[in-house]
Amino acid sequence: MTNKKTYFASDFHLGVPTFELSLSREKLICKWLDTIKQDAEEIYLVGDIFDFWYEYKYTIPKGQTRLLGKIAEITDSGIPVHFFVGNHDLWMDDYFIKELNVQIHHQPITKIINNKTFYIGHGDGLGPGDKGYKLLKKIFTSKINKWLFTRLHPNLAFYIAKKSSKRSRINTGDSDEKFLGEENEWLFLYCREYLKTNKVDYFIFGHRHLPLQLNVDDKATYINLGEWINYNTYAVFDGNTTELKTFK
Repeated sequence: MTNKKTYFASDFHLGVPTFELSLSREKLICKWLDTIKQDAEEIYLVGDIFDFWYEYKYTIPKGQTRLLGKIAEITDSGIPVHFFVGNHDLWMDDYFIKELNVQIHHQPITKIINNKTFYIGHGDGLGPGDKGYKLLKKIFTSKINKWLFTRLHPNLAFYIAKKSSKRSRINTGDSDEKFLGEENEWLFLYCREYLKTNKVDYFIFGHRHLPLQLNVDDKATYINLGEWINYNTYAVFDGNTTELKTFK
């Protein structure tokens, strides 16, 4: 039995709402990473770490150098870091794989950790409804549309992206702060449906922005990781149980 722990966090949304606030949040996140690296077996960053990310062949967005350096430091020390793309950082390619030695996941994964089954993903596009976003995601991830976007000069492409980002929930303050009830929480409904044909102990999602820990049935638990604008929440698995915590 090891005393090492597995950590999960999501929705840092670095880059908004202002440079100063994003930088302050980034420094706090790096302090959190410094704290958990002491006993971390693995670290899962479950999407929307950046409010926007796009990789050209030779160009990436400016900023967030403290976080990138901290991740490199952690992986260099031998601790695996998993990075899930979210709806704001869909366009990950191989930069993080080559430069930071992280594992990139474009889809949810199932992982067995100490005999517990985890289903981990950002959460966007899952569950019933939200047909508009599901269509938009197909458009954004289309190979031909990515090729066309890459033909734009980075200055123009990133300007368009930042303009679009100003309408995001995080940037406008329109965050998901109310629990809608189990019958209306679409990720909870997804978990309930998924359990009909699969065995899972813990569902770990981001995207929803509201920290949640709910029993799906007598064995499975749904955890939403919240976000780091208002809550600074994360989950930790100690080898027996998974708990939602707040970093202060």
